[in-house]
Amino acid sequence: MNPNLYLPLLLLIISNCFMTLAWYGHLKFLHGVPLWQAILFGWLIALLEYSFMIPATRLLSQYGWSLGQMKITQEVVTLLVFVPFMIFLFKQPFKLDYLWAGLCLLGCVYFIFRSQ
Repeated sequence: MNPNLYLPLLLLIISNCFMTLAWYGHLKFLHGVPLWQAILFGWLIALLEYSFMIPATRLLSQYGWSLGQMKITQEVVTLLVFVPFMIFLFKQPFKLDYLWAGLCLLGCVYFIFRSQ
């Protein structure tokens, strides 16, 4: 793998950690607070997410990645971050369907990158 990709991929992973927390963290940590506070909590965390996502996509764009390649990579990273979040923080059981979904995403990666 191209060493130039390490930084943007790390930024994507960090961004997705914040995104997952912004979208779902209120269900675990703020279920007793008013809705407006949960929304504010989500938006403040989303601001952190954007501070990692924007540099990541700019770098990938500079390296010649298409929007489709960036989006499919983002979805793979999202699944890699979300499944452990769901299992360990929310105590949801692991299902083989998550593995099959991941394999489908790998197929997406193949098709979106094969013309390069």
